[in-house]
Amino acid sequence: MTTLDYLVAGGLGLALAACSGFRIFVPLLAANLAYLTGFMAPSPGFEWLGTWPALGVLATATLAEMLAYYVPVIDNFLDTITTPASFIAGTLLMTSALPHLDPMVRWGLGILVGGGTAGMVQSGTALLRAGSTATTAGFGNPILATLENILAVAGSALGLFLPLIMAGLVIVLLLYLGGRFWRLIFRRSAPTPNS
Repeated sequence: MTTLDYLVAGGLGLALAACSGFRIFVPLLAANLAYLTGFMAPSPGFEWLGTWPALGVLATATLAEMLAYYVPVIDNFLDTITTPASFIAGTLLMTSALPHLDPMVRWGLGILVGGGTAGMVQSGTALLRAGSTATTAGFGNPILATLENILAVAGSALGLFLPLIMAGLVIVLLLYLGGRFWRLIFRRSAPTPNS
C-alpha cells in the first residue's frame, strides 16, 4: 500500500468514527454496505461487518436508534448509554478501516483516534441536548435529533466517497469541541472574586 492509501484509509476511519458520535449504528451500517458491495475491504478480523446478518441487525438498530431520539426523556437517557457505546463503535470503525498494519498499531489507532473522536463528538452532542432540554423544556430536542440524523447519514456517505475532505472537517470539528470543552472546564474551575 502507498502512503496515500494509508491516508485514505485513516481518513475513512476517522470520518466514520466521528459520525458514530452522532448516531452509533449509521456509520456501522454504512461500513457494512461498503463491505457488502465490495466498495472497500475490511481489515483482517472484521469480515463479520460485511455479512448479510450484520446488515439485518445494523439496519434494524439504525432505525430504532434514529426514531428513539424523538421520544422525550428517552433521548437524554440514550445519551448516557451511547457515550461509551460510541467510543466502542468509533474504535471498531477506525480499526476495521486500517488494513495491512500490525494489529497492535491498528487497535492502538482505533482506540486513541477512532474511539477518542467518537467519544468527543458524542460528549458534545450530549451537552448540547442537555442544554436544549434545560432551555426549551425538551421542545427543541427533536430539531437537534433531526440535525444529528442528517449529519450521521451525510457524514457517513461523504466519508466513504471523500474520506480526506471529511477527515479535514472532522479535525476542524474536534478543534472546535476541544476549545469549547477547555473553556467550559476552566470557566468552572476559575476562582470567583470576592466582593
